[in-house]
Amino acid sequence: MHAHCVVCGADHPGGLGLRFEPAPDGSGVRAVVPCEARFQGYDGLLHGGVVSAVLDGAMAHCLFHLGRVGHTGSLEVRFRRPVLVGRRADVRARLELSRGRVHLLRAELEQDGEIKVRASAKF
Repeated sequence: MHAHCVVCGADHPGGLGLRFEPAPDGSGVRAVVPCEARFQGYDGLLHGGVVSAVLDGAMAHCLFHLGRVGHTGSLEVRFRRPVLVGRRADVRARLELSRGRVHLLRAELEQDGEIKVRASAKF
């Protein structure tokens, strides 16, 4: 969607390159997160800032999918378990509520069948 975005941009040479697609049930969007070692913080763990960016990007793409545009006003991230590098993860986002120009969204990152991180945001 944005060529130079660190999360989804095809023209960002060091970016994540995520490709968001509509969820099969139409509830939002999803993407595969490769969790490459080049994005680690502590040894073997995906950096928390990278995880937060992935969740934020998923929620923005959820809005794009619904034909809306917004900017992150607030973002709350709840880390439940570490995200491991070298293993695939899946990110999902959905719209919870819209009131005028304000949109509330939720996202989660799952790895090995377990929800590792949850986020909510106001756009």
